[in-house]
Amino acid sequence: MNRPATSAGSAYDPALPRAKTLLTWPLAWRPELRTLACGGLLLAVGFVVLYPLALLIVNSFRLDDPNGAAVYGLQAWRQAFTQTSIRVAIGNTLGLTALQVAISSVLAVGAAWIIARTDVFMRRWLEFGFWLAYFLPVLPVVLAWILLLDPQFGLINSGLVALLHRPEGPFNIYSWWGIVWAHLMTYSIAVKVMLLVPVFRNMDGSLEEAAAMAGAGRFTTSLRILLPLMTPVVLIVLLMSVIRGFEAFEIELILGLPAHIDVYSTQIFRLVHQNPAQYGSATAMGVMILAIMLPFVVAQRWATKRRGFATVSGRYRPGIVRLGAWRWPAFAGIAGLLTLMTVVPMVFLLMGTFMRLFGFFTLDNPWTLKHWTAVLSDPLFVDSLRNTLLIGLGTAALSVALFSTTAYVIVRVRFFGVAALDFLSWLPFTLPGILLSLGYLWMFLGVPLFRPLYGSHAVLILALSLSGMTLGVQLSKATLVQLGAELEEASRMSGGSWLTTFRRVVAPLMAPVLLTVAILSFVQTSRNISSLVLLATSTTRPLSLLQLDYMTQGQYEAGGVAGMVVVLITVAIALIARRLGLSLGAGQGQRP
Repeated sequence: MNRPATSAGSAYDPALPRAKTLLTWPLAWRPELRTLACGGLLLAVGFVVLYPLALLIVNSFRLDDPNGAAVYGLQAWRQAFTQTSIRVAIGNTLGLTALQVAISSVLAVGAAWIIARTDVFMRRWLEFGFWLAYFLPVLPVVLAWILLLDPQFGLINSGLVALLHRPEGPFNIYSWWGIVWAHLMTYSIAVKVMLLVPVFRNMDGSLEEAAAMAGAGRFTTSLRILLPLMTPVVLIVLLMSVIRGFEAFEIELILGLPAHIDVYSTQIFRLVHQNPAQYGSATAMGVMILAIMLPFVVAQRWATKRRGFATVSGRYRPGIVRLGAWRWPAFAGIAGLLTLMTVVPMVFLLMGTFMRLFGFFTLDNPWTLKHWTAVLSDPLFVDSLRNTLLIGLGTAALSVALFSTTAYVIVRVRFFGVAALDFLSWLPFTLPGILLSLGYLWMFLGVPLFRPLYGSHAVLILALSLSGMTLGVQLSKATLVQLGAELEEASRMSGGSWLTTFRRVVAPLMAPVLLTVAILSFVQTSRNISSLVLLATSTTRPLSLLQLDYMTQGQYEAGGVAGMVVVLITVAIALIARRLGLSLGAGQGQRP
């Protein structure tokens, strides 16, 4: 029996009991149909999320049998624990993740606070700069830094050798610090700033006013009051970045190969692609990483459930810290960081595409157009570009439909499986792309029913959509929580059906966040490699994988051309996002 819906005119408040805020009227005249529809959604999401994970666990005990029969044992696990290369790869994963997360977190918190809470120059453009840095695909940026920091021909090293009369340059991009630098210059800092700026911006300025009345200065207030209040949010971002650090693949594959630096994702890639493939060892290694990640996942879920750190109140008053003489240095510091993350790599990437021999500036005639001509006329490039657009648009469409529906059921519908659906929406975030790719490889090769789908566009769209599910659902949930349930109740009282209400009331109000989800999902097509590397074939390969193939084969010039095309696509998307005023956080309209 349905419980009564909330009375008209009551604002939705997540702090109120669920019985007073959850809607019971969608499909209220057919409660069994509502339950059936929500149950179908739960089963579908559970299948595509849990089944590949279950295959990973089961097949970590499977032994290769020449006759094709299923044989199970502990041999793969013994190899995972005893092989030196696997132990070293896991140690490298933990070390590199800890190092880049620690450095990027300090820089991101400082940059986000300056942009959101001070009168630094051009705050909006500085914030957009971090959006642009996040949107830029990883491989083109890495390729540009290879041109600058290669120990043999890197432009910076060559200049310092000539200037200081040193036998060799001081920098080496193919090293631990080179890998960390590449992470910092791609998405590691950018994504943290994007997440933290809206939170810093929405903090109640009355807290600073109270501290000022007690005699504390602005900087003292920020250090002793605001930053401690931000600790839970910073902790969430920190845990998210740790989990994402385990997904790193392409940077370590390109920069770690010459230095023999393997992480678990590149080790899994090698185990699967060697002849004969060691699927058992690869899946055992993947399950070990999941076990290592489990404490971080639990801690992140615990942090997001805490309710005692609200920073926006009904008497919200934004506060601005006047930097005074530090205004220009603060602007110069952030602008310089953004220049390193965006302008420098893009300029030198473009330069590298016109070089006759990548990195060699001393040739008599170093410039040429032949690489652009060769790549743009290559059928492989044309097919990859078409695949990129097709997969990107498909991912955006599926993500908007799936994420908005999932979020709506979680927030608005009274359904016995809401908690399970919410948990399942978080689970893909804990699965690094290479593990998700490996799970789907088992699924589409090991199950005869799904085998014809292997390598298809549909599989790639599904993998990319799941990789972005957590962020998309959380963005949609945040918007739905802010929308009063009385709007939908009014539509019901006027005789509108659930579908009509969703189409004419909910969807228009959610349009900005749905556009954000669509744009971010499309961007995943151009930058995500780890989720696709084991699933794509030569006929469905997007530009990101084509560039990876070029670079692993040493064709840096062709890789630069493909990367430049990807950059143009992502920059255009970033400008669209800027034009539409999209943001990952609340408070878009509350800029001080």
